[in-house]
Amino acid sequence: MPFPFEIPFDQVQENLDACVDEVFGALRFEFLIMPKGEGFIDYPIFEQGYEALKRVTGGFRSLSPERVIDAVYNVPVAFVVLRAMLGFTPPEWAYVTSQRAGVEVPQGAVRTLDRTVRLKPLTPLRTSGGITEVRIRALVTTACELLAESGPHTPGTLHRLDKADTKNGLASLQPLADLGVPYAMLLYERFLGRPFAGHRDSVSELVGDVVEAAIEAVLSQAGISFRKTKRAERVAGFDQAPDFIVPDEFNAHVVIEAKLTEDDGTARDKVTRVQHLASLSMQGRQSHEAPRFEVIACIAGRGFKVRREDMKKLLLATRGKVFTLANLDRLIECSRLVEFKTR
Repeated sequence: MPFPFEIPFDQVQENLDACVDEVFGALRFEFLIMPKGEGFIDYPIFEQGYEALKRVTGGFRSLSPERVIDAVYNVPVAFVVLRAMLGFTPPEWAYVTSQRAGVEVPQGAVRTLDRTVRLKPLTPLRTSGGITEVRIRALVTTACELLAESGPHTPGTLHRLDKADTKNGLASLQPLADLGVPYAMLLYERFLGRPFAGHRDSVSELVGDVVEAAIEAVLSQAGISFRKTKRAERVAGFDQAPDFIVPDEFNAHVVIEAKLTEDDGTARDKVTRVQHLASLSMQGRQSHEAPRFEVIACIAGRGFKVRREDMKKLLLATRGKVFTLANLDRLIECSRLVEFKTR
């Protein structure tokens, strides 16, 4: 059977289940591959920070804040390693430090510091004597204190420091630094924390940009004028701005919603947005009249393959104009975009 965008809408309506199968067959699953993104730290660099901390602490036998602070300034990636030892996000580390050290450490400040380190992990930090230096001292001191303590054990609860390397303070750190971690324990803590979860969260926007970048390339290659909107941007004539408007919001003929998601809940949210745009395109028109503008959905990821009913809604809202990365080369010829092609 042809793709839904290749046949008249009445045929899409008559063969909705078959159309769903065609879209599902063209969806690619990309969840095994993630972009590294700016500020990604490869293991050899991370290990240099770990070894710097191990040296200044005598194999983690003495967590002297002063010596650890020196290591952070000389080998900044040690700051990231220290946070990994805690198992905290930057905002969590900032919050605990503000509570324990009596120094106000805003979440934005520690995020900025963390990103600065990740961008130049081996470039020594400058000592300025300003507020940043005060915050680094407070953050590192708090980390040293927490890592040296034995975590409380309350029945029915799980303490954040109840990990193989921090459960009993320095007594837990030393043997692991000397001998390594039992594989079963590594797997158990990975099970509790999900592998690469922090990195997946940090590059979620880059992952989503894959589809938008592909659309942009297709439109530009055809010489089509378009307006690409920004996140949460207010656009005249739309209470929820679509991702692309052709040629622009003042004379919209085609709108495109783009999404890559591996989560079915996020996919459902995108379907709802497309349905709203379809309703907007029919405002002031009778059901037998053509929409004011054509609504197109360009999708990717396994999230859209979970619920057949959602895909049916998407096909009906777009009148069959649902494209995937596998058939995006047909986007221009099989939609009203062909009217704006200049090359």
